[in-house]
Amino acid sequence: MTIHLPALSGIILTYLLVFSRVGAMVMLLPAIGEMGVPSRVRLVLALAIAFALTPQVQANYPAVAPQSTVALVIMIAQEVTAGILVGAMARIIMSALQVAGYLIATQTGLAYAQTIDPTQNTQGAVVGNFMMLLGTTLIFLTNLHHMAIGAIAGSYRMLPPGGHLPTGDMAQLVIQLTSSSFALGFQLAAPFLVFGFAVYAGLGVLARLMPQLQIFFVAVPLNIMCGFLIMLALIGSLMTVFLNYYTNSMAVFL
Repeated sequence: MTIHLPALSGIILTYLLVFSRVGAMVMLLPAIGEMGVPSRVRLVLALAIAFALTPQVQANYPAVAPQSTVALVIMIAQEVTAGILVGAMARIIMSALQVAGYLIATQTGLAYAQTIDPTQNTQGAVVGNFMMLLGTTLIFLTNLHHMAIGAIAGSYRMLPPGGHLPTGDMAQLVIQLTSSSFALGFQLAAPFLVFGFAVYAGLGVLARLMPQLQIFFVAVPLNIMCGFLIMLALIGSLMTVFLNYYTNSMAVFL
């Protein structure tokens, strides 16, 4: 099949460029772009979003395709880059749960068991995998995935087509999101860290009073059991804090 550049004009050219941006973002957006979502579903969703968005943003794109193939490839590359930038920044927001889960698993002794993370297709702590899956499920249940879709339309305000990428502003936003996500992950794991400090301090005193006691065999089961009890008591509050952070952070892209 041969594509003639003069045929790429008007709504057809706009749809091609919009799909380039939307497709790159959908593959990375939180909840929608998870590895657990089949690639065909994401592809169909990207095609549908691009189809609905094209009439709204058509005025931002040229009506006629460039005369050379190189110029057209550059335009498509710019749209894909813009989509990857926004999608990656939105992906950083979800990393707060992974940080919190890893800290919790390390403190409770569950980090020794590394399992496959189905959302990232990599190995990770079991608590981190659980919190990522729970966070993704709650995003869909509370309809917050609509904010991810809204971020696609909002990307045209942040990164208008044909303009230069504001690398300085983007770098600053990435740094802010990275620092705030890490801080949130540490805050979510704070109750477990405080508990672990108290337990290990008490076991240290006990080891000094009873040197013959095998502290390791006492500490590990106690630590895991109390970690599960704290998780059971606080999981609702922890996920509420995360959902509020997700809402506030995704509002930047709207």
